[in-house]
Amino acid sequence: MQTMAVLAAGQAMAQPAGGRLRLGIILGISPDPDAAIARVHELGFPTCQVMPRETDADTAEKLRQALSRYGVEATSAVATGPAPEIYDFYGGPATIGLVPAQYRAARIARIKDISDFAKRAGIPAVQTHCGFIPENPNDPVYRETVEAIRAVAQYCKSNGQSFRCETGQETPITLVRAIRDVGLENVGVNLDVANLMMYGKADPVAAVDVLGPYVQGVHAKDGLYPTDPKKLGEEVPIGEGRVDFAAVIGKLKKIGYRNPLTIEREIGGPKQTADLLAAKAYLEKFL
Repeated sequence: MQTMAVLAAGQAMAQPAGGRLRLGIILGISPDPDAAIARVHELGFPTCQVMPRETDADTAEKLRQALSRYGVEATSAVATGPAPEIYDFYGGPATIGLVPAQYRAARIARIKDISDFAKRAGIPAVQTHCGFIPENPNDPVYRETVEAIRAVAQYCKSNGQSFRCETGQETPITLVRAIRDVGLENVGVNLDVANLMMYGKADPVAAVDVLGPYVQGVHAKDGLYPTDPKKLGEEVPIGEGRVDFAAVIGKLKKIGYRNPLTIEREIGGPKQTADLLAAKAYLEKFL
């Protein structure tokens, strides 16, 4: 009964009533929040996820003003760092997220700092990669990671926010187990559909069946399964990889998901802009 109550409360926090699915992009806001949000508006996106570098009150206020000025909604603040974070199969388990004990305290402090920043900027959610959560629930590192997630989620709750675990390094059922063991109603998932494939953890269509009740945000990204045992699968432009977006979006609609799809393209320069706009055109036909 307690699990069902937590699940129902989390769904209520995550989903606005009705409405058409919207698109957004994820972007850094340093050094100029106004220029960053102006770009979101100019590209024709109504929403975004932001990655703050500086978390001082002045930057938060500038971001709040820019969001209001351009009519853009920031749906979450993404916590990264502090370094090192090595995104492969060898360095990743030892460096990513809340799992590695030697970096855990610094990561908890960073997430809390981002939560305070998000509160000042009027952003309702904080998200991060929790790391390679052990599949064995009897592993002491699993229990330590659950406690760390509980600590940051409770802090976000005190700031009136949800806390989202971004998919990638763990299997979907492992993430659901961890969320239920945390036991707080504000903990959910940012479903990165490409990460599930690039880490070799799951087919994203099938993953919606497992993670669906917890999905509060979605990263629209495309990729390939890994073939080199040392390296993640390749990220590719949306429509050129293995993610079946029609099926994923169809399932999300069926379970009542109405939050944005946030396009992520992890390159820079003019090619990134071109790929974002191409992804926008590609995804709109499924919305």
